[in-house]
Amino acid sequence: MSSPAPSPSRPQPRRRADFAAFVPVTTRWSDNDAYGHMNNAAYYTFFDTAVTTWLLQQGLPTTPGETLLFVAETGCRYLSEIGFPDRVTVGLAISRLGSSSIAYDIALFRNDEDVASAEGIFVHVHVSRATRRPAPIPAELRAVLERIVR
Repeated sequence: MSSPAPSPSRPQPRRRADFAAFVPVTTRWSDNDAYGHMNNAAYYTFFDTAVTTWLLQQGLPTTPGETLLFVAETGCRYLSEIGFPDRVTVGLAISRLGSSSIAYDIALFRNDEDVASAEGIFVHVHVSRATRRPAPIPAELRAVLERIVR
C-alpha cells in the first residue's frame, strides 16, 4: 500500500504591502455568531462594501447608467478570527482587468495587524443595462481601475 501524496503547503497570508488601496469597514455586534467571531456571511458583505466604497470614492456615479457592474464570483479563505469590536481594514488590488471583467484580490486586516485575517476574490462583470450581457469596460472606468492593478 502506498503512502498518500503530501498535501501542498498552504500559501503564506498576504500583507498590507500586497495591496494598492484600503477601505476601513466597521464591525457590528450582529456580525458575530454564536462562536464569538465574525460569521462567514459578514466577510462577503465586507468585500462588497469595500469594493463599492472604493469605486464611489474614485468618483464613479452612484446611480446606474447605461452599464452596470454585476458580481459574478466571490470566494474567501479564512486565516484568523475577526469579531466585534475589531477594526477592519480591507485591502484591494486588481489581479485581472479583462475586456468586461474585473477580478479583485481582497484581504481583511484586523486592527493594526500587517498579516491578513482573511483573503478573498471578488469578480465584477461589466454588463449592458439593456441586454444584461457582458459589455466592454468604458475607458473612464478602466482608467480608474488601472490605478490598483497589481
